[in-house]
Amino acid sequence: MSARARWLRMVAAAACILNCASSYAADAALIEAAKKEGRVVWYTTLIVNQVVIPLKTAFEKKYPGVTLDYARNDEGPTAIRLLNEAKAGKVQADVFDGLTVNVPLKREGLLARIDIPNAADYPAELKDADGTWHALLLFVFGPGYNTNLVSQAEAPKTYQDLLDPKWKGKMAWNPNSSAGAIGFVGNILLSMGPDKGMEYLQALAKQNVVNVEASSRAILDQVIAGEYPLGLMMFNNHTVISARKGAPSDWTPLEPVPVAFDSLGIMKDAPHPNAARLLVEFLLSDEGQTVLKEADYLPANARIPAIKAGLRPQDGGFKATWMRPDVVDPQMANWQRITKELFR
Repeated sequence: MSARARWLRMVAAAACILNCASSYAADAALIEAAKKEGRVVWYTTLIVNQVVIPLKTAFEKKYPGVTLDYARNDEGPTAIRLLNEAKAGKVQADVFDGLTVNVPLKREGLLARIDIPNAADYPAELKDADGTWHALLLFVFGPGYNTNLVSQAEAPKTYQDLLDPKWKGKMAWNPNSSAGAIGFVGNILLSMGPDKGMEYLQALAKQNVVNVEASSRAILDQVIAGEYPLGLMMFNNHTVISARKGAPSDWTPLEPVPVAFDSLGIMKDAPHPNAARLLVEFLLSDEGQTVLKEADYLPANARIPAIKAGLRPQDGGFKATWMRPDVVDPQMANWQRITKELFR
């Protein structure tokens, strides 16, 4: 995306924020307390130029006097940094996000409770029962395919369809990622159960799925280039983004569709607790969720439409396996072991 196109999208997002009929307004006392603190620190795993900077811009415009500082890193280093700083009694972050970062932090008693005014906009699947984490955005996975090589009618409609001999050696995924083979294995075991799930995975292993040491986005690009007809565990919004640019790209939902999410947490000993709550309220409000949409992410709040209708369980009408942090984390090691044994 060009700099001008990105700027125009940010302007559109800002306009929506200013004119949204359901515009959110934080408690005046919270705003004043946050302004006295003056800043909020966010440890994030999200892409800076694509979404963090637009969110920072919108937040600081809405709340002048509260600076949003951020530090970006991947999931593992973010978790280690948060734990080490907390154990040393030197908490630096107020707010953080990630796929499962919240699990070890909750286990250590390091998280504050999250309460937001629009909590009813989010179903129970997207938040912790104890209130210590909350989904920010969704990641919906499914086979992505090259429409020049695979017609909509030919695209697989069920997991059993992936066992058709015509797909042998023609499907690709990342073997080392939860946005790849590991997440696929987890979804199958959760949805089919351990016995039937293992039976299915053993059959799939005979299909010689191609292991590609690249991101899901990069694998989709290879599918679009015609190197593989089908990519497993593609982010469905990526297929739409590419199709809008003229690429031969589409996706097909195999039910239950694995849905993971990036979730927010607040550190119990946050240096700026009021600004932290103000930021989280903003990120989960209609305004914040709209900025996510304009950055081509899938908002967790179903009130905010996706970049294309039908991409989320809420508006697509498909069954989902909710890959919640508290479900994924304790089983991840087993899923990794099975993936290694069967598919590498």
